[in-house]
Amino acid sequence: MSHGCYDLPLNFRWPRGGAVARKLDRITVNPAIMNGQPCIRGMRLTVRRVVEAAALYPDRNELKADYPELEDEDIAQALDFAARNLDDQILPLEAA
Repeated sequence: MSHGCYDLPLNFRWPRGGAVARKLDRITVNPAIMNGQPCIRGMRLTVRRVVEAAALYPDRNELKADYPELEDEDIAQALDFAARNLDDQILPLEAA
């Protein structure tokens, strides 16, 4: 009997804004590739490197020129993956 609910994993967290999270079908983990780090589509391109590149290249066209194998959805999923894996903790900052 359905109650209109979705069966979500116990560790599932709704993203900010309440939108349903995208499927991360381009993020792969294989112990034989990059020591098991999360990669994009089985390539030797880690999620971490894509997130770093997205931060370093304010112009998406420049990023894609240096990484022509990347597609927009690869970048979006890498950022989504990184955001999902950050803790929602409040860290106190010391006064300078």
